[in-house]
Amino acid sequence: MMMFFKQRFSVPDPPWPEGIEKTSVPDPSWPEDSGLKNFCSRNILIILGFSSIIAVIALIAVALTQNKPLPENVKYGIVLDAGSSHTSLYIYKWPAEKENDTGVVHQIEECKLKGPGISRYAQRVNEIDAYLTECMERASQVIPQSQHQGTPVYLGATAGMRLLRMENEQLADKVLGMVTKSLSNYHFDFHGARIITGQEEGAYGWITINYLLGKFTQKLSWLSLKPNGGNSQETYGALDLGGASTQITFVPEDKGIESPSNALYFRLYGKDYSVYTHSFLCYGKDQALRQKLAKDIQGTNGILKDPCFHPGYETVMNVSELYSSPCTKRFEMTLPFDQFQIQGTGNYQQCHRSILELFNTSYCPYSHCSFNGIFLPPLHGDFGAFSAYYYVMEFLNFTSEEIPTQEKVIDTMEKFCSQPWKELKTYFGDVKEKYLSEYCFSGAYILSLLLNGYHFTADSWKNIHFMGKIHSSSVGWTLGYMLNLTNMIPAEQPLSTPLSHSTYVFLMVLFSLILVAVAIIGLFIFHKPSYFWKDMV
Repeated sequence: MMMFFKQRFSVPDPPWPEGIEKTSVPDPSWPEDSGLKNFCSRNILIILGFSSIIAVIALIAVALTQNKPLPENVKYGIVLDAGSSHTSLYIYKWPAEKENDTGVVHQIEECKLKGPGISRYAQRVNEIDAYLTECMERASQVIPQSQHQGTPVYLGATAGMRLLRMENEQLADKVLGMVTKSLSNYHFDFHGARIITGQEEGAYGWITINYLLGKFTQKLSWLSLKPNGGNSQETYGALDLGGASTQITFVPEDKGIESPSNALYFRLYGKDYSVYTHSFLCYGKDQALRQKLAKDIQGTNGILKDPCFHPGYETVMNVSELYSSPCTKRFEMTLPFDQFQIQGTGNYQQCHRSILELFNTSYCPYSHCSFNGIFLPPLHGDFGAFSAYYYVMEFLNFTSEEIPTQEKVIDTMEKFCSQPWKELKTYFGDVKEKYLSEYCFSGAYILSLLLNGYHFTADSWKNIHFMGKIHSSSVGWTLGYMLNLTNMIPAEQPLSTPLSHSTYVFLMVLFSLILVAVAIIGLFIFHKPSYFWKDMV
């Protein structure tokens, strides 16, 4: 057969007859070939181009529809933190359709009530209504009126009220009753006022930090649809310092917690957590100062030379006021004077040694202890330190992104405490004198508590992060409290879309560009069909 074709195509054309005009005659072996090619090219490419254009338009339409802003459907929540020294109101907001997603609840307003903590109103409960008015009216303005009735309001009282209840339970109930009466007058969904336990305070602070940092949920990979592992999901510990109590809460590396009263168990977003927590009542910075003064005033003649106050600082305090707190009862004794004078000497090292006498480390019935015989597992992971930890360290300029070394902090404290009171008042004229006078003690107390009470070392000190806010939300127990009471933290991992918004947009753009490229190539082939068909011949 091959010989036949070779012979056929090698035979020369016969001579063209004379008298007949020579015109183009199609090759009989490819009948109507050119017309067929043009027809196929034209129709196939028209269909291809038209389909590509339609696909691009459809993709753009889907993208615009997907990203079209929907009417805002949000919810609000209000939590009042009734602390020992002051009360703050927080307003939270979240998308109603994303209640079980982590990190969607955020704070939109904070209002600090003017005056002391509610426990100080025990003898003047008739003033509580006016005390609450300004911030509650502010909440009424921030939250749309149409949503007032559906907005829950919670008030949680902490260590100040716990101490009042220890002293006089009837007075504590009377204060809470007046708070309840006042808050019930507003058109919100009031869920009651209660005194939360120290364990709850520690647990809710831990939940708040890790919720805001996104530590509870794991993102899904688009291809594998499995959670991405890694150390990024390891939770933070929580260090909370208030005026009357302090809390430490974290997940130990060893899941065994020797003291059952310090153990909490959570199942959040499909993962189990064995959490250690303890609240030290009377070891907030204000009550710790009272304890130190009550201890140091013994054996004096009514003049206390105190290294925790600046040189030149002087103030007078009533003995009855000092002994009015349950926290100072262990130091109470009959003194030959009703008042005593505090004279500052400004010596950090002496102040530090005096503070250490508040921590009893002489015995430990467990394998590890903090102080006062309280079980404390070995510290593990990073810690967020907030509330008074942050406020004091921010004033001392220790809250920058770069964590200062333990040696640098001590050196700074030594210089700060030795500054004369007169110079300090001139330099910090806008700071209230009470707060300014106590920063030396507060800074020394924080270092003593962390290093000697909780046993942070020079290495683990680097794992402490002083936090005021995370993503515009204040760090504290209030957000965790509301999340728990509104059931917004599910036990199991909620279903989520495998594609993030950024990935979705990227793929839409990529596929659109591919279709555009196909359309351009098709147009090129349509105008230059010879480049396409010559390879097929």
